[in-house]
Amino acid sequence: MNIKVALITGATGGLGQALAKVLLDDGYQLILTSRDTTRLNTIYGDKHLQIQADCSTVEGAKHIFSEITAHNLIPVVFAHCVGNIRLGALHRMTENDFNECMQANLYSAFYTLARFITHLKTAKLGGSAVLVSSAAAKIGTPNHEAISAAKSGLEGLVRGAAATYASNNIRVNAVAPGILDTPAASNLIASDASREMAARQYPIGGIGNAEDVAQLMAWLLSEQASRVTGQIWSIDGGFSSIRPIVK
Repeated sequence: MNIKVALITGATGGLGQALAKVLLDDGYQLILTSRDTTRLNTIYGDKHLQIQADCSTVEGAKHIFSEITAHNLIPVVFAHCVGNIRLGALHRMTENDFNECMQANLYSAFYTLARFITHLKTAKLGGSAVLVSSAAAKIGTPNHEAISAAKSGLEGLVRGAAATYASNNIRVNAVAPGILDTPAASNLIASDASREMAARQYPIGGIGNAEDVAQLMAWLLSEQASRVTGQIWSIDGGFSSIRPIVK
């Protein structure tokens, strides 16, 4: 029996960890990457192939796949969970913060997806990738200019890559959540007041959780979604499509 291999970048984040659990239950052998090997080892012990790399650079993305090749593995599914949240009005955002936002959210996706697809084409295999966008890419949200720009670029990348590689049976999709109850958003919902205010923004009230998003990502990576490509799946409690009832 062939063992299915999955690559998860950003595997130490809340979403990466949730997805790792789902894919492991689905029978995948995992390849996990992070910039922090100590956190990788703390979370996963000595299980799975763990690779330290900064995939927001070309060299980092290449390093991931050189390690994968050295271990004679061919991941047929790829989940890109790397990103950060940089908020701030346009006129106050520093060049450094903007560049870091673009590198973490857009460049990392471009570089790693390119290497994943190259790896599949070399092996003459089909496969599936899922990236992480944001509700802020679809609807204007105050102080989200940088993250909106980065995630809108990511959504364009998804559609373009899906079109280019559909004939190779390589599918590319993305999920677009609202605020999730993960460490990445901890500063935004640090107090009871800020959590309550954030939760009220959503037509379906409350804060999203990584487990629900991970389930959707796993489905998009699976054969059950074999006819789905080039799609951005909102999972944001209706935030980007309908307005909440104001009470």
